[in-house]
Amino acid sequence: MSSKQEDSRFRENKIKYIYGIADNSLILGQRLGELTGHGPTLETDIALTNISLDLFGQVRSYFQYAAQVSEAEVTEDDLAFLRTEREYLNVLLVEQPNTDFAYSIGRQFLFDHFHFLLMTEMQNSKDETFVAIAKKCIKEVSYHKRFSSDWVKRLGDGTAESKEKMQTAIDDLWRFTDELFQTTEADEAMIEAGVGVDVKALKESYYKKVTAILEEATLEVPELKYFQKGGKKGIHTEHMGFILSEMQYMQRTYPGMKW
Repeated sequence: MSSKQEDSRFRENKIKYIYGIADNSLILGQRLGELTGHGPTLETDIALTNISLDLFGQVRSYFQYAAQVSEAEVTEDDLAFLRTEREYLNVLLVEQPNTDFAYSIGRQFLFDHFHFLLMTEMQNSKDETFVAIAKKCIKEVSYHKRFSSDWVKRLGDGTAESKEKMQTAIDDLWRFTDELFQTTEADEAMIEAGVGVDVKALKESYYKKVTAILEEATLEVPELKYFQKGGKKGIHTEHMGFILSEMQYMQRTYPGMKW
C-alpha cells in the first residue's frame, strides 16, 4: 500500500471514529430536544433542553473536524443531516424513545457515565483537536452526569411508583450498555495510532460507578448475559428511521440550510 493510500485509509478511519463519538451526542441531543416543553417542572424542562444544546454544540465541533479531515467537499451540515441510516454509527442506547421521564433519565444516566469516562481519557489523545474538544466537553458532561445521577436517586428512592418506573427503565435499557465498549475496525486503528480511546479499558470502571449509584438509589442492578448491539456498525433499531425523518426534514426539503 502506497503512502497516499495509507493516508487516505487513515483519514477514512478517523472520520468513522469521529462518527462513532459524535453520532451518540447527535441522536441523544435530538431525543432530548423532543422533550422541550414536556419536562415535569420548568427547571427540569430547561435543564434537559440545555443538555440537548450542549450535545449539539459538541457535535458541531466533531463534524467541523470531520469535514476538515475529509478528502471530499462536505460541510458539517452534510455530515449531520445528509447521511443514510446505515451511515450513522451511534450506539443503540441513545436512539431509544422517551417512553416516560424515567426512561429519559435512565438513558441519559447510562450514557453520561460512559461519556464522562470517554472525555476524561480523550484528553490524553495524540490528536490536538480531540484533546481540545474533550477539554471543552468535560465540564458539560460532568454536569450531565451529576444531573442524571441525582434524578436516578430521587426517582429510585422516592415513591413506590417512581421507584417502579425507574427500575423498569433501567431493566429495559441495561441490555444496550455493553455496546458502549465494543470497538470497530476504525476504533482499533485510532487506538493503535494513539488517537482514539480504548473503551474496553473503561468497562470495569463504568459498571462499578453505575452500580454504586443504582445501589444508592435502592434499585436492583440487572443481571443480563445477553446484550444488544449493532448501532456502531450502522445496524439500528426501528426507532432510528423515525428520528432521522424528523431531524433531516428541513435540510432535505430546503437544501443548503445552515445550523
